Amino acid sequence: MAGIHKITELVGTSPVSFTEAVKDAVAEAAKTIRHMEWFEVAEESGRIKDGKVEEFQVRLKIGFKIER
Repeated sequence: MAGIHKITELVGTSPVSFTEAVKDAVAEAAKTIRHMEWFEVAEESGRIKDGKVEEFQVRLKIGFKIER
């Protein structure tokens, strides 16, 4: 069935990895967005503290189908 899709953009963070940052962001988005179908990582970055990686950050786009 054809439909209309919307894209939303958000930033996920994790002290562990980029992968965990994506998983956490998708899990959090799933609490309020229904019918999510795909994601795209648009950018990876991070935070450094005292010469060590403190946080992984991902900017991602999530696509979901609009309900009718």
